[in-house]
Amino acid sequence: MDLPSFLWLWKIAAWSMGFAIFAYLLLATSGGWMFFCRQKQEPRPYWMRPFHSITGIIMIGLVLLLLGIGIVGTVGHYGSLGHSPHLLAGLAVVDLVFLSAWSAVQISGERPWARWLHIGTNAILCIAFIWVSLTGWNVVQKYLP
Repeated sequence: MDLPSFLWLWKIAAWSMGFAIFAYLLLATSGGWMFFCRQKQEPRPYWMRPFHSITGIIMIGLVLLLLGIGIVGTVGHYGSLGHSPHLLAGLAVVDLVFLSAWSAVQISGERPWARWLHIGTNAILCIAFIWVSLTGWNVVQKYLP
């Protein structure tokens, strides 16, 4: 790809990553609140579950946007992929986000394992977000003049 500058792409990526982390924190907070209400057998606010679901869908969109930016930007700059551990970290985040989403729609009274898979996946996702952020910082340093 012969684009004049990839700086605009990295700005979109930086904002998207910031929003994805913010969405993750909102999901952790609302998920923790729902878990607490469930454990205490208290009713949760009626808006909590839709808020949690919509925020999760937004995070999926942001992660897919980041995947697209990473592929386009790296192929456009280097001509190929796999120049840093950031690719592996990014693919891990994408996989974990989709595993989390899949397990979320499986949660029901008949499938109690799905709730624990969802919670466990999101705990691992926290580590993956840290990993992708650290490796992403190294990648950004390569592109800045």
